[in-house]
Amino acid sequence: MKYGTRTGNSAKARTQCAIVGVYENGQLSPSARVLDKASKGYLRKILKREDISGKTHQTLLLHDVPNVGAKRVLLVGLGNEKSMTSAKYADIARTVIRKIKATSSRTNLCCLLEVDVPDRSIGWKTQKIIESFEAGLYSFTKMKGKPPVNTDSIESVDLLLDDKSERETILSAIAVGSALTAGISSAKTLGNLPGNICTPTYLADQAKQLANDYSSITTKVIEEKEIEKLGMGAFMSVTRGSVQPGKLIVITYKGGKAKEAPHVLVGKGITFDTGGISLKPVAGMQDMIWDMCGAASVFGTMVAIAEQGLAMNVVGVIAAAENMPSGNASRPGDIVKTMSGQTVEILNTDAEGRLVLCDALTYIDQFNPKTVIDVATLTGACVIALGRHASAMYANDDGVAADLTKAGEDSLDRVWRMPLWEDYQAQINSTFADIANSGGREAGSITAACFLSRFTKKYRWAHLDVAGTAFKGSGPSKGSTGRPVSLLFEYLNNLAA
Repeated sequence: MKYGTRTGNSAKARTQCAIVGVYENGQLSPSARVLDKASKGYLRKILKREDISGKTHQTLLLHDVPNVGAKRVLLVGLGNEKSMTSAKYADIARTVIRKIKATSSRTNLCCLLEVDVPDRSIGWKTQKIIESFEAGLYSFTKMKGKPPVNTDSIESVDLLLDDKSERETILSAIAVGSALTAGISSAKTLGNLPGNICTPTYLADQAKQLANDYSSITTKVIEEKEIEKLGMGAFMSVTRGSVQPGKLIVITYKGGKAKEAPHVLVGKGITFDTGGISLKPVAGMQDMIWDMCGAASVFGTMVAIAEQGLAMNVVGVIAAAENMPSGNASRPGDIVKTMSGQTVEILNTDAEGRLVLCDALTYIDQFNPKTVIDVATLTGACVIALGRHASAMYANDDGVAADLTKAGEDSLDRVWRMPLWEDYQAQINSTFADIANSGGREAGSITAACFLSRFTKKYRWAHLDVAGTAFKGSGPSKGSTGRPVSLLFEYLNNLAA
């Protein structure tokens, strides 16, 4: 969809739908007042009928409003003017896109930039509108036998400006928002593909295509033979049970100075997780197509920063493997040696994500990274702790934790810092090896992070457990959410600024 700007009198705008706000107390937004004046009080007459009270989520579509250039006027509830928040504003934008999708208005004039959101700039509001609208337009139909007929009629949305001097700011924010949503859509589509399509080889091929699409990106794919030669015994313990060969995928984005150290993102890419010999229950196992959403979010972030042309060097590493039971699969009780030299006793083959990640986190030492963020649908315990609202964050550096927390608040893709205390480390000590890959049921998300922390002592690091936020496993909204692409994109942009 095309986005642009427009200035001038909202009542005179020739468009198929004008979107204006109404507050809960019956007060009209500035553009709505302009339309009301042009129509000689028509909007206020509508409000007196109480067909719309101005509460959030409420909408009312009007046709042929007198003396107004728009064929339709969509009244949108803004709630209480004094209680507007960032989250509420984004929610209003999502309400708008749902409503205009249901109409046949090809061209639209959105007058929501005039809504005051405390501590948020007009650029932030623009980007949030783009992100919310594109999320509302996304659908996953790639696997349909007969592609559905596209019923979306929306061609363009213009954002109304009061001040012409803000036009460049808005256009810049539109470009940034469009780059971000391209990355989010990429992550969603990768995440939603079934395990028989989205294999480690498929992920590697998609990463190679990125290098063809963007001159700022190069891709290196490390095959199993070299993975074994590098001493990645933990990674190999996961992938050897599958006929699908594992891949370590390294995507390098060059947007900064040639010798500038990169920021590194590492994603868990278990393209399907049966649990291995520690087999999962049947119920819900189909959700394990989303066990590579950490990798998908890293991929999507690399797309977004390449689209934007971010002035920074970033390396995205995807540890891609399939966890299957077979005669070659690891057994509970096996002991393997990691690339770092530490040995791991495998108590549970279903705790495989940390095994591929620990070797990937050792591999990236060579980049001398400024910061490292790993992203993984790592533990069901995280979902129990935080639900699906916030991602769990663990960090060995307060600065990195603060930067991610701020990025989460700004992007509305929030995180909650969890403890990484030494007290928990005792749960993953092993009698026979250096570490056990499971610390039991208690504090399961924390002990998984403690495991990874033993491989990240050389750099500033944070771990994001996105098991509760990266996908929704049931209902009409089933599918990948694209999180935490927004968070990572905001984090990197803040650092670049």
